[in-house]
Amino acid sequence: MFAFCEDPSALEGARWFACYLTNGVHFKFYQSFLVVLLLLAVTAPTALAFGFAAASATRSRIPPVRWFGNIYTAMVRGIPDIAFFLFFVIVLDQGIEYLRHNIVCPDWTDPIRQGANFIVCPAARTPQSSSPQFVHEAYNFALAVFTYAIVFGAFCANVLIGAMRAVPRAQMETAEAYGMTRRQAFWRILVPQMWVYALPGLSNVWMILIKATPLLFLLGIEDIVYWARELGGSRTSQYAYPHPDWRLWYFLGLLVFYLAFTRVSEIVLARLTRRLSHGQATAAGEQARRAA
Repeated sequence: MFAFCEDPSALEGARWFACYLTNGVHFKFYQSFLVVLLLLAVTAPTALAFGFAAASATRSRIPPVRWFGNIYTAMVRGIPDIAFFLFFVIVLDQGIEYLRHNIVCPDWTDPIRQGANFIVCPAARTPQSSSPQFVHEAYNFALAVFTYAIVFGAFCANVLIGAMRAVPRAQMETAEAYGMTRRQAFWRILVPQMWVYALPGLSNVWMILIKATPLLFLLGIEDIVYWARELGGSRTSQYAYPHPDWRLWYFLGLLVFYLAFTRVSEIVLARLTRRLSHGQATAAGEQARRAA
């Protein structure tokens, strides 16, 4: 980046660190922070949508729909995250390739399962080996978003189910007595009020989601933990910037980043809770009324 970085072996002190921290590999490390933030920005609303759909399904009068909502929330919450990530991503990836295999290679006669190997025709590979690198990265990122949304959608569903039950039943009965249908009462009475009760639980889910982002490396994504481990490891003289084992300092930097990010999240969520609780018959609303 700097003109004096042409010969790293001749650098010392601050100049050495200036060149070391601005080389190409470190820029990938800095970009990985944006990948984590983008994952959170996309996964959070997606997981909330999955959770809302599952919570609504548990209230359905159609038994199969209600069973599906209950099974989804119970099953996903009962499986460890790391086991689900390792299993679900493989199943999803092979499922996509299997469907494409049946579409683009109908004349294929060899078995797909050959011992421990999963072999499809070359045209069904997703993505293709000849595809640009950004296609592979986008595909892995999409798998990560979907997997995270499935896992944390179940936790959101459990929170929303409790929030829906916390809304007084008398309000729903009053709405129906005034001529509203069950659907109208759900969207106009229940949904607007449940967020006040759901926000504390959803705040916890958000914090857990932040702490789960280091699992990205399991999904083939070079995240901040991956680069901290790679860059912090000892480097001998065969590298341009040799140094001893600095993983302690890199992971200390990640610790500061996560603590700062969670602290900012706590402040934003606390303000949002106070805003939504204003005028509500809840503990937070009563506290706000007394403070006023």
